[in-house]
Amino acid sequence: MSSFTHFNDQGRAKMVDISDKQTTARTAIAQTSIEVNQTIYNKIQEGSIGKGDVLSVAQVAGVMAAKKTADIIPMCHPLSLTGVDISFSWHEKESAWSLAIQVEVKTKGTTGVEMEALTAASATALTVYDMCKAVDKGMVIGPTYLVEKTGGKSGDFKREE
Repeated sequence: MSSFTHFNDQGRAKMVDISDKQTTARTAIAQTSIEVNQTIYNKIQEGSIGKGDVLSVAQVAGVMAAKKTADIIPMCHPLSLTGVDISFSWHEKESAWSLAIQVEVKTKGTTGVEMEALTAASATALTVYDMCKAVDKGMVIGPTYLVEKTGGKSGDFKREE
C-alpha cells in the first residue's frame, strides 16, 4: 500500500477518491508575473498591439483555463467553479515593466481549487506573451506560486512574505 494519495497499490498513478470528503467553500489565490520591455508596456497601455486588447484577451484566457484545468492536468477533478477573478498591476523595473497577475478562484466542493488558480495565472501570462511576441520574444514569465488557499481538510494556507 502506497502512502502517496495519487498512487494505487501497484504504485501506478490514480485520481484520488474524494467521495467521502465534506463539501466546503474553497478559495485559492495564485500569482505570477510577466516582465516586458518599455515598448510592449507602451503598446499595451495605448491599446496598439495588433492582436487586440491584451489584458482583456488574457483575462478571458485565464478564466477559460481555470474552467478547463481538469482537461490538461491529468489527476485534477473536474470542478464546478463559482467564481474566477483576475487582476493586473504594473510595476516599473530598471529597464522594464513587470505585469503582476493575480487570480482568485472559488468553489463549493470536495476538493480545492489551487490547480485552477495556478493554471489560470499561467494561461493569462502565456496569453500576454503570445499577443506581444511579435514586438519582443525576450519576455520572462514567473515566478508562479500559490498565495493562499482556504477550506478543506488540510486547512488554510497563506504564503509568508
